[in-house]
Amino acid sequence: MRLLKHLAATLALSAPLAALAFPIASPGTEGQAVIVGNSGAVVATYQGNSASYSNDLYLFTNDGIAGNDIFLFNNHTSAVGSSVNLGSFTVGAELIFRLFVNDTGQNYYTGAASRNADNTFHARVQGGWAVNTTLVSFEDLLGGPFEFNDLSFSFTNTVAEEPITVPEPASLLLLGFGVAGLAAARRRKTPR
Repeated sequence: MRLLKHLAATLALSAPLAALAFPIASPGTEGQAVIVGNSGAVVATYQGNSASYSNDLYLFTNDGIAGNDIFLFNNHTSAVGSSVNLGSFTVGAELIFRLFVNDTGQNYYTGAASRNADNTFHARVQGGWAVNTTLVSFEDLLGGPFEFNDLSFSFTNTVAEEPITVPEPASLLLLGFGVAGLAAARRRKTPR
């Protein structure tokens, strides 16, 4: 009888958890960029979350004007399945999304880890999640636990790609010294 009561209690507890299930982008997709795949409209759809903190999702405009980012969803007030049509973009353009954590005032971005205060990836970007659709899942805590379950959303007409990295000035300087060294060595070996 005790076993039956325990089983019934376990089933009662697991039913609400199943109702909270939502997709999370696959491990290994951290740092991928969201790239416009074709000329059709990009539509964002809110997929769910399990975060305690309140998070706002924005399309980052990178125009230097405060307040110009485009609000998409709040993980506590937006209905799962709600969508926003972002319009059309240039094919091949990277769309950068910003997660603002209302409780901590921290911002996290899709793509390169260097965009985040802790120099760590805070978004997974899974291309091909559904036909012509990319799934993005965010982590909202500085330093992790990196479960990427704090806000998930999908986009039509996008793909996931490794972001193009621009070499740091120090790397370019070292490369320049290497090329100069090779040129000097070549000149010394050339007979006069």
